[in-house]
Amino acid sequence: MTRLSRALARTTALAAGLSFALAAGLAFAVAAQAQTVAPKGASDGVVKIGILNDQSGVYADFGGRGSVEAARMAVEDFGGKVLDVPVQIVDADHQNKPDVASNIARQWYDTDRVDAIMELTTSSVALAVQGLSKEKRKITIVDGAATSDLTGKQCTPYGFHWAYDTHALAVGTGGSLVETGGDTWFFLTADYAFGTALQADVTQYVTQKGGKVVGAVRHPLSAQDFSSFLLQAQGSGAKIIGLANAGLDTANAIKQASEFGIVQGGQRLAALLFTLAEVHGLGLKAAQGIVLTEGYYWDLDDQARAFAKRYMARTGKMPNMIQAGTYSSVTHYLKAVKAAGTDDTDAVAAKMREMKVDDFFGRGGTVQANGRMVHDMYLFQVKSPAESKAPWDYYKLLATIPGDKAFLSAKASGCPLTQ
Repeated sequence: MTRLSRALARTTALAAGLSFALAAGLAFAVAAQAQTVAPKGASDGVVKIGILNDQSGVYADFGGRGSVEAARMAVEDFGGKVLDVPVQIVDADHQNKPDVASNIARQWYDTDRVDAIMELTTSSVALAVQGLSKEKRKITIVDGAATSDLTGKQCTPYGFHWAYDTHALAVGTGGSLVETGGDTWFFLTADYAFGTALQADVTQYVTQKGGKVVGAVRHPLSAQDFSSFLLQAQGSGAKIIGLANAGLDTANAIKQASEFGIVQGGQRLAALLFTLAEVHGLGLKAAQGIVLTEGYYWDLDDQARAFAKRYMARTGKMPNMIQAGTYSSVTHYLKAVKAAGTDDTDAVAAKMREMKVDDFFGRGGTVQANGRMVHDMYLFQVKSPAESKAPWDYYKLLATIPGDKAFLSAKASGCPLTQ
């Protein structure tokens, strides 16, 4: 072989090697890119949703087993399957303890292959589980807890807040009472994250409207005796005694306030988080006249009544906004999984924000970048026994609060993801 021939051969071999290397590099890049694309279908042959809430304590009627049943209804109405695999509901009682809830959630994620956790009554629990879920790259949808921090300063890419929050309660109940002359307030506040957030949101709204907070006292969760707290509230002379608590705590405070003659003495009670379940438990005689804010009422319209009728047949009770919201959140999650074509968390979370909420609970609802689902809220007054014409006929509608007024915008929420 001549010197020229050998040179040409070396050049050809070098070119071939370079072409192979470029092809191999391109193939590697394509493969790497493919790994970042969400895999299609369900990852392990099942889509599993956990309903984690209080089933035996102060909030057992507030959400409890009723929320579990609402979640099961949502799955059944969806057809029981998504992406050609079954959908399963699992549930547990977190006992209103963040450590218990976190341990359950960790086991669900690590061992039981749970894809998303929902309901999450109790703000301290919801914040703890949402934080763990961020670490595990799992979706949470909060229906039962109230603190607006969930989509505010403690928001996460995978955290969603559905039925209501402390800001909406402040705008609804707090705003209506200030505007009708209730310009001095004293708070009875549950001593944990929810009560703190609710008092803060209502205080801000009251002061913006020209009102004044003259005092506050904190009580433990599941308090039995409110007498000392109520005496302080009574002695304050405040026109409004704001009950920044929920569930049986609110019901017990209202009962004992009646025994002290507080309302008869001219002060008004503001049940800042009070739902149909608590009104039913308390009875119209004790609850009549109370103004409250909910995101759903069974007798609001035909769509609401249709769901309530089926729920009543299964549980013997009418649903409140927590239970109706749980149905809505499970349904929206499943729609997002179907639309994404995968149960991959990032893909589903993106679809949840992209899609409108279209059901009896959140008609025309939208999901903000911070995870807050924006929908109309409603201001109600509890009827007197004489006004009620049938079982569960408890509310009269005072006002509809548009979603953009009830909830903070993503930009105003303080969520780091939206700044």
